[in-house]
Amino acid sequence: MKKAIVFGAGVSGKGSKSTLEKMGYEVYLIDDKISIPSEKGMEILENEDIKIFIKSPGVPYTELVTRATELNIEVIDDIELGYRYKIENEISGKIIAITGTNGKTTVTSKISELLEKAGFKSKVCGNIGFSFSETVSENPELDFYVLETSSYQLENIKNFKADIALVVNLAPDHLARYRDLDHYYDTKFNIGKNQKENDCFIVNTLCVESLKRLSKISGDKRFVGLAQSDLKESVYVKDGWIVYEGEKVLKEDLASLKGKHNLENMLFIVCVGKILGISTEIIREFLYSTKTLEHRMENFFKYGKVEFINDSKGTNIDSTKFAVEAFQSPILICGGYDKKLDLSPLENLIVKKVKEVYLIGEISDKLQEGLEKLGYPREKIFNLKKIEDVLKELKSRLDKNREDVVLFSPATSSFDQFKNFEERGKIFKDLTKSYFN
Repeated sequence: MKKAIVFGAGVSGKGSKSTLEKMGYEVYLIDDKISIPSEKGMEILENEDIKIFIKSPGVPYTELVTRATELNIEVIDDIELGYRYKIENEISGKIIAITGTNGKTTVTSKISELLEKAGFKSKVCGNIGFSFSETVSENPELDFYVLETSSYQLENIKNFKADIALVVNLAPDHLARYRDLDHYYDTKFNIGKNQKENDCFIVNTLCVESLKRLSKISGDKRFVGLAQSDLKESVYVKDGWIVYEGEKVLKEDLASLKGKHNLENMLFIVCVGKILGISTEIIREFLYSTKTLEHRMENFFKYGKVEFINDSKGTNIDSTKFAVEAFQSPILICGGYDKKLDLSPLENLIVKKVKEVYLIGEISDKLQEGLEKLGYPREKIFNLKKIEDVLKELKSRLDKNREDVVLFSPATSSFDQFKNFEERGKIFKDLTKSYFN
């Protein structure tokens, strides 16, 4: 029997294990916390005839991964595995692959919902939901696999090819993982690797870093932007309408997804819908009525005239910038894992736009120091480290008869205090309701 190693027992790793077993492999699942430890994994690597090594995206490039490469064992990830399973089993469903620094989860989820509304069978997978390989292997009847991909998941692409690929936008992130920003951005553009002329790659003309990488695109380029330019955008905004190749699709102010960032997201949703032949009527009806996703600018609670917004998905500075600019002088709660990024854009944003700031997590001291250097009033900075302490302080300070917005948009990852942004957002919502109900 062929043998394989899967390194990392999260959603991706467990999905890979299941798929490999369907492909006839004996699988060793390596995970220092809940399965075979790395030390034992090294022995297996050295002494067994391992044919393939699947590295889960969140797993760093440890000695185990390095040794697999030295032994000329192919190292791939779950996305590549899923694609190979799809090809080997002649599964016909098309792949729509989405990446970007901000907005990719909204675009992924809403494209899948639109497809279902139009009568297609579709599932989201990859960075949200289930592993790609498991989704393919368990659902061979689908018309579309709508795949959200992080940069981590795109690092070990070999043969993978998307029928439609898109990069929502690119902004500084994940410098704890990559050499520099170009390394991060180039990894994102692996999403279009291996595309042919009959495949589509949708480009955001608002994104300077994407435009720098047009030469990397081998598929048929389709452009979207806020206005038409020399690139002849297929989808653009004109006189308050989102327009597709001259046809008015929907009025911007009637769309249920609000804010500049969601306008950008809708350009992609409309473009994908029209490429796939979905009628304007269905697209319009969908975007007039669809709901905001949980943890993304989620207006979930009111305390008198005070609104609480859960934007736990704000895991980088650009995302939080969009959130802050959607309100007039919000009270901001931010902070978390230290990604080793330049915090000055966030600090300048707070100085210009934020009424008060409540700091949590690993980067709270850095942010406080930076804000004080910029002259942000010390009495407006509350460095409390934990969400629970922030909400206790807010309960003593907020006047329920005064209109205020409390915006939880951390501007970084959650891994210093939480398992993921979903857990962080849920805890924020639960604690808010507990203290303010």
